[in-house]
Amino acid sequence: MNLRASFVFILFCVCLVSGMSAQGAAPAAPEPLIEQVLSDQAAAWNRGDIDGFMSGYARLSTLRFASGGSVTYGWQETLDRYKQHYPDRAAMGVLTFSNLDVTILSPEVALVFGRWHLKTDKGEPNGLFTLLFRQLDGHWQIVADHTSAAAVPGS
Repeated sequence: MNLRASFVFILFCVCLVSGMSAQGAAPAAPEPLIEQVLSDQAAAWNRGDIDGFMSGYARLSTLRFASGGSVTYGWQETLDRYKQHYPDRAAMGVLTFSNLDVTILSPEVALVFGRWHLKTDKGEPNGLFTLLFRQLDGHWQIVADHTSAAAVPGS
């Protein structure tokens, strides 16, 4: 075998092995990806960026957001609801999520339970949430959100 043929053969083997290892690589675990969506949402909220916060939700007309005894359908409608309830940075306060419990239901669907806490000048509302995530176009996004507030003492 001449030098040129040897080089082509070695290059072929390297490409073959590289392709095999890339195909055999396990996909990233979904839990950290989902937790990152929530982390990004809290960071956007805390910057006063409701539009950025909404990037965690799927832009679907079937998005379901249940809170305060009502249900809102649609991404735009949910955005409008948030902007109505939180008209400025002061009303938004500082949001934290905790006690996250991520359950993978299938390669494209996950259920997330957790707690939310909002610190504002007017108080510290908090409560629970249940989120249904779907992997859409390679990204984990919320397709259903049921958020409840804890009872306020004395009410």
